Amino acid sequence: MLAILGFVGTLALITGLIHFYLWKRLVKDTTGPGRWRRVGTVVALLLAVLVPATMAGTQIAGAFWLAWPGYLWLAVMFYLLIVLVVLEVPMAVARLVLRRRSAAAEATTAAPEPALVGAAGGVDPPAAEAVDHPDHDESRRLLLARGAAIFAGLTAAGITGYGVRTALGPPQLDRVRIPLAKLPRSMDGLRIATVSDIHLGPLRGRVHTERIVAMINRLDADLVAVVGDLVDGSVAELGEAAEPLRDLRSRYGSFFVTGNHEYYSGVEEWVAEVDRLGLRVLQNERQEIRARGGVLDLAGINDVTADGTGVAGPADFTAALGGRDVDRPVVLLAHQPIAVHEAAKFGVDLQLSGHTHGGQLAPFNLAVKLQQPVVSGLGEVDGTKVYVTNGAGFWGPPVRVGAPPQVTLVELRAP
Repeated sequence: MLAILGFVGTLALITGLIHFYLWKRLVKDTTGPGRWRRVGTVVALLLAVLVPATMAGTQIAGAFWLAWPGYLWLAVMFYLLIVLVVLEVPMAVARLVLRRRSAAAEATTAAPEPALVGAAGGVDPPAAEAVDHPDHDESRRLLLARGAAIFAGLTAAGITGYGVRTALGPPQLDRVRIPLAKLPRSMDGLRIATVSDIHLGPLRGRVHTERIVAMINRLDADLVAVVGDLVDGSVAELGEAAEPLRDLRSRYGSFFVTGNHEYYSGVEEWVAEVDRLGLRVLQNERQEIRARGGVLDLAGINDVTADGTGVAGPADFTAALGGRDVDRPVVLLAHQPIAVHEAAKFGVDLQLSGHTHGGQLAPFNLAVKLQQPVVSGLGEVDGTKVYVTNGAGFWGPPVRVGAPPQVTLVELRAP
């Protein structure tokens, strides 16, 4: 609870600053003093409150009706900010050009007219001065600001609309072949259906789970790995939505490890519920997979952010990987890719992870890369291969841009 409140407080501060910037560019710069500026200011204040209210309301108070307007606005806000920041440079150049033209026009207007000497030696009176309106006036500044605001609004709305369609559509199926040096020849082609970040919650329910289960079952996989962040809510709220997981089919079993969101949602209850649904929960432990005359170790750790005791205990790599036969290949299920740094010390051949959502909202993937060694797809860290799936759901905004929802069929290949 304290972690959620701290997150909401931080988010409120950040979104407050963002909304002040948006108000400046979209309201103050595009309107004069008066009714419309007052209306725009009130709307900006309401939207600034909506984002933290949605976070607190959906996570703490169960006010799921806030989810759609609040999370959609969060996505629009994100892209408005990006577009307006990108426009700052050309806007600054345009304002500078207009200012220089204005200064030049004012200098020309202020220059005295030369006196004209008539034939009789008299001095003709100066002709009436024509008043030249400067180019850089209020109407031009207003036109420039409104043009930028309209462009930013249309761009943000278009990107968000595309992202909603992508996020709510069916996950794409990715197939990846990963060679493991220790894999016995008899186990060549062993297939692991991998999914993460299903994120059942205020915007995703039972139909979402049914679609994912049906997709996995069509793959006829040897193993199923659900790599954390299944839910954003309690068993009482989302148990019915998770129920279709009992229908998962595979030759050698379905397995689950906790993600960070399980620890916000009652991890003890969810571990028991997932186990009841027929998935083996790997809590800092490993399971021998005997198939096709060979043996593979499948290990799983609690999420690296876990901080508690018992079921809620932190990741324990020694418990999961210590004392094993090092001649066997080992595949580790770990929600966050960053776990690979510790996993490599134990000679893990392959780590399967999620957590990143592939960035979910490009260009946010660039920020994710600052924290996680691999954002999406296959990589290698300290000699250990790590595959990161985009996840099948979304968190927060029902929007995915540049990172479509995904279910992955990992095929292990012998040398």
